[in-house]
Amino acid sequence: MKALLQHPRTQALLSWLGHWRKETAVCLLMLATLAGPFLLKPTQSTAPAHYDRRLIIVSPHHDRIREEFGHAFVAHWKQKTGKTLFIDWRVPGGTSEIALLIKSEALAAFQQHWEKKLHQMWSPAVAVACLNPKAAADDPARQAYLNSNVGTGIDLFFGGGAFDFEQQARAGTLVAGDGIKTGLSALAKKHPEWFSDAGIPEKLSGEPFRDPQGRWCGTCLSSSGIVFNRDVLRRIGIQADPTAWADLADPRYYGQIALSDPGKSGSVTKALEMLIQQQIELALERLKSVPKSKLTPQQMEEQAVAEGWNEGLRLILRISANARYFTDFSTKIPLEVAKGDAAAGMCIDFYGRSAEEDVRRADGTSRVGFIAPLGGTSISVDPIGLLRGAPSPELATAFMEFVLGDAGQKLWSYRVGEPGGPRRHALRRLPVRHDLYTPENTARMSDGAEQPFEKARAFTYHPERTAALFSAIRFIVRVICVDSHEELHTAWRQIIDKGMPERAVRVLEDLTRVKHEAATGNISRILSARDKVQETRLARELGDAFRNQYIKAARIAERGM
Repeated sequence: MKALLQHPRTQALLSWLGHWRKETAVCLLMLATLAGPFLLKPTQSTAPAHYDRRLIIVSPHHDRIREEFGHAFVAHWKQKTGKTLFIDWRVPGGTSEIALLIKSEALAAFQQHWEKKLHQMWSPAVAVACLNPKAAADDPARQAYLNSNVGTGIDLFFGGGAFDFEQQARAGTLVAGDGIKTGLSALAKKHPEWFSDAGIPEKLSGEPFRDPQGRWCGTCLSSSGIVFNRDVLRRIGIQADPTAWADLADPRYYGQIALSDPGKSGSVTKALEMLIQQQIELALERLKSVPKSKLTPQQMEEQAVAEGWNEGLRLILRISANARYFTDFSTKIPLEVAKGDAAAGMCIDFYGRSAEEDVRRADGTSRVGFIAPLGGTSISVDPIGLLRGAPSPELATAFMEFVLGDAGQKLWSYRVGEPGGPRRHALRRLPVRHDLYTPENTARMSDGAEQPFEKARAFTYHPERTAALFSAIRFIVRVICVDSHEELHTAWRQIIDKGMPERAVRVLEDLTRVKHEAATGNISRILSARDKVQETRLARELGDAFRNQYIKAARIAERGM
């Protein structure tokens, strides 16, 4: 060993390492960083060592839903065919990220089809037209895409909101199938009772439950609401549980609200749309109560929509001012509330109910609660649809049949341990099929007393009022609340501390730039054009204006005005 250490080459190497020790350490750290994921990778993959078929599903559903449905369908397929199935879940993020993924993959695949099979020249105009439902009826790129079987490499889109599925259906990325063996069109022929008013109605209280052309269908019911922590509420001096959206605008909730970025979550945007719809309805009731009003019904409706839009945005602004943060993941909200890091948050019903169940005490009580504001939210659906060019369309159809069938519907709603229920996690969702709400079934459900089809009648969704503004809501709230949150949050704190001076509040809540007329006009026009340069410029202009407005409101409040 001594001879080895004294060898000239060894001495030269030691001298080099000593001279370059810092650089060597950096290189070793870089190698460790690169190798870490491989070294720490689990020895067992989630995929079976051997499988006969693979089903690829893109989904925003959380791991509990994926686990329960994945296990149940794999077992069902094994029993039915004797073959081993692997469900390859793709979870790029929320519905917005999924929409980007589908569009990107569809465009790339169609470009190959356009150039290699149709021998046409690719251009920006072709890229815009092929997935654009507003393209001219005779546009060659659009017609070529709709007549093709160009796929994304994914079989199914499972989970999200009806709005996102309607968008995909209009773009052409979702298809009804061949009507014989594949797609919802084939299932409608096989199970006509499912696709009826007694099963899954086409619409309920204004909300679409399934696509009339069979390109998507709801799989379970969903509503938006408030998840809250009673312990935190009592600590900050609020004795009553929240019951309405307006409760979250209370200044006592400052720094205690958990919200999600509507730009990343379709479900959160839907909740905000419901809040605005409720304010429109309240405005309409006020106008109708005016004695001897000279307004015609149409004028009354138009005025109520404008007033309700502005009042809804004002509430959203105050709720956002109370927010601790805006997370990219709506699943994080109930977790933060359950931990006590926030007093309340806006989320989908099953997230809230699951959080309540996770911390339920032995006596049945829980520090976490969930409420769907009566008259403040509609009953909507969580859909599924077959993607164009699905690698395994018949297998995908079998999965959709399972989800819509008795087995899948019970998996959504039954308690753990009930025959046909989930293995480990109660999913706390409600069946989309009305015919399954029998006394025998509801007795086994986690939330069998909810009666969603009856509650849906307490709120009628009017798509003509806000549906066309869904993207505008997402954009406006992101710009005036999320991107400008630091200035908004700081100004609201100053206003609260100074006793809510009237002028400061008025300046903070000046929504002239995003009032209903602006939202339906210039803002919607720019968003519809899908010109990212114009959209970015508008976001910057509005963002700068509102940030300066909030700073001004804070200065006014500081002077007590």
